[in-house]
Amino acid sequence: MATATVSLANHLLFTAPPGEKYRGAVVEDLQLPPAFTVHASEAISRAIESAYDRDFSHIPVLDRNRRPLGYIDVATLKAKWEAGSADANDKVVNYMTKFKRTASEPYTLITPETPLAQLEEFLNTNIFAIVTDPSRKFVYGLATKQDLDTFVSRRGS
Repeated sequence: MATATVSLANHLLFTAPPGEKYRGAVVEDLQLPPAFTVHASEAISRAIESAYDRDFSHIPVLDRNRRPLGYIDVATLKAKWEAGSADANDKVVNYMTKFKRTASEPYTLITPETPLAQLEEFLNTNIFAIVTDPSRKFVYGLATKQDLDTFVSRRGS
């Protein structure tokens, strides 16, 4: 009888609704490293070098007021530079992917207090999330699916 109960309990763990695996954790619990960002006017050579020094594949691009404008894909930018279609002194703003902020595609706010279940849902359609303060004036870090996987494996089930 006890075996059936344990088996049933284990089955319930595996069929729990999405997000239950996080047990109420929030983005802050991921313990993300501080964000590395570049300003839109930064030279691409400096951005690429800094990204490789820190082992980042994507870097948020900020305006002069430190608000997120978009991001650069480091590998793509480096390939353009090596192919000669981008000059080392070109500005990052010319090669960034701009965030879409329209009425039909509103900005999704991810803060340290955002539940991990909500972050997971966001990451189902995005390659990373920029973690900001509620007013989007300061970038704290970047979160990826890998961060969520690491959190779950570190925490255990």
